[in-house]
Amino acid sequence: MHVQNTKKFIGLNMKKKVFITGTAGFIGFSLARKLIKLGHEVIGYDNLNEFYPKSVKEARLKNLEANDGYCHYDGDLCNYHRLVEIFAKHRPDIVCNFAAQAGVRYSLTNPFEYQKSNLEGFLNILECCRHHGVTRLVYASSSSVYGGNKSLPFSETDNVDAPISLYAASKKANELMAHCYSHLYNFQTIGLRFFTVYGPWGRPDMAMWIFTEKILNDKPIPVFNNGDMKRDFTYIDDIINGVTNALFLKCLDQYELFNLGNHKCENLLDMITLIEKSLNKKAIINNLPMQPGDVPATYADIRRSQEKLDFSPETSIAEGVPKFCKWYIENEELARDVFSWRGEEL
Repeated sequence: MHVQNTKKFIGLNMKKKVFITGTAGFIGFSLARKLIKLGHEVIGYDNLNEFYPKSVKEARLKNLEANDGYCHYDGDLCNYHRLVEIFAKHRPDIVCNFAAQAGVRYSLTNPFEYQKSNLEGFLNILECCRHHGVTRLVYASSSSVYGGNKSLPFSETDNVDAPISLYAASKKANELMAHCYSHLYNFQTIGLRFFTVYGPWGRPDMAMWIFTEKILNDKPIPVFNNGDMKRDFTYIDDIINGVTNALFLKCLDQYELFNLGNHKCENLLDMITLIEKSLNKKAIINNLPMQPGDVPATYADIRRSQEKLDFSPETSIAEGVPKFCKWYIENEELARDVFSWRGEEL
């Protein structure tokens, strides 16, 4: 078990006000839950958009709102005046921007959602931090910024000037915008490039949920590039440990970028096999060609995160996949809502 040296942290054991956008989302919710347990005050913000069923997001919020340390606001990142009011009222010590329009494939058909949430919305967050004395902003970037990079594993020093989806371009833009604000207005910005995050309370649009759902319901699962896909699957608890360190570690530079991955390039078909074993059911495979904007492999070089962020992922997919499947089965009503929401897609 990784043991933290508390002397390296700012206020880890002191109550802080942390403003988190996207607390109805997978990572934002998981982070809020951990910070509440650590005794911090969490101010949450989310617009509960319909990218996937609201029932999942509402269930996450219900879980958070049962805690005294949580205060929630409904709102859109593009509503600058709403954000200003919240910043002025609560004066957060640290800000986490995890609200964004996610999804590579969705960006092909809904490009303006990315312009609004990921560009205009992120600018609003930067402006609020600038004008309200926030000293540290931690924000979600993505492994998608590496585009069609053929050199594995992906390193923070790699050139990322050739994104192959609008989603990836918007995340690269966030990194550039953050750099400008760190340079001009003297507050820390820490970008986290997440690699295929999965686990309990995960996103219904991602492969882990879709495969589990379809296998249980005897539906064929879509396997792109005829299964010749590799991903750096990273368990949610490991991700949240890394994010927490990004919030509180002392010796970080004014502008930082970190990979948060498991540092294992896993075959997609191996992940499917683990789901089959966990459910005791065989998958019906529907082999499909590579999708536009997608990449055949992701693999995180985490040496920099290990050295500077004290990041130490511990969960293999052999441990993590059964945990997700168990959670899915235990949340039958929520799973059924998502199944029904997909409608004719099933």
